[in-house]
Amino acid sequence: MSQGKGRLDGKVAIITGAGGGFGEGIAKLFAEEGAKVGVLDLRADAAERVAAEIGEGALALAADVTSRAQMEAAVQKLVEHFGAPGIFVNNAGWTHRNKPMLEVTEEEFDRVYAINVKSIYHISNIIVPLMRQQGGGAIVNIGSVAGIRPRPGLTWYNSTKGAVNILSQSMAVELAPDNIRVNAICPVMGETGLLESFMGVPDTPENRARFVATIPLGRMSRPADIARATLYLASDDAEFITGVLLPVDGGRTI
Repeated sequence: MSQGKGRLDGKVAIITGAGGGFGEGIAKLFAEEGAKVGVLDLRADAAERVAAEIGEGALALAADVTSRAQMEAAVQKLVEHFGAPGIFVNNAGWTHRNKPMLEVTEEEFDRVYAINVKSIYHISNIIVPLMRQQGGGAIVNIGSVAGIRPRPGLTWYNSTKGAVNILSQSMAVELAPDNIRVNAICPVMGETGLLESFMGVPDTPENRARFVATIPLGRMSRPADIARATLYLASDDAEFITGVLLPVDGGRTI
């Protein structure tokens, strides 16, 4: 790419859960498009691997998104290295295994809400003031089609993504006067490390085929699909778009 042509040139972005899956795809595409990227993950080795593969335009940040103190330290490290982030992608997520709702333990319930929902509360308290100081910014929350068309077996997970979808719209309205855009990507089941938990059965070609049969375009989502949609919403191409829940689902929610 010739210098000066990237869609995110001059931007600083931070992506949670960027040590693999959708987050890794987003971090790498953002870097290709000119952004300086904070690669944040609970697993330090994973964050360091992705940052090393990107090169000098990336900084590895090891932090637990459920810890306000760890996230504050990570964001401060990014600010000192690249400057304040104008783009934030809340991608870190977790699910309990697909099973009857009454079999999900209280520990699993608390964990899925801490990672998928409360983390956004923590992160917003850190990031929004920085964006206000800059005169604006873009936040992309990774929701899910599970928050639009829920299915049995993932009831408590589905409810966290319903929360993410609604809070994205509410944040969009509340932060619009600050020129902070907030949108959500709603992926269908993807080829990531959480796949077997989502399915609730072994990851075999036969079981994959059963789930793929529910997706009109005939395949699961891939990191590149989510990354390209996130790039659009984070870029100035979407400067008049806020509060959108964008299914990236091959037609699954139809």
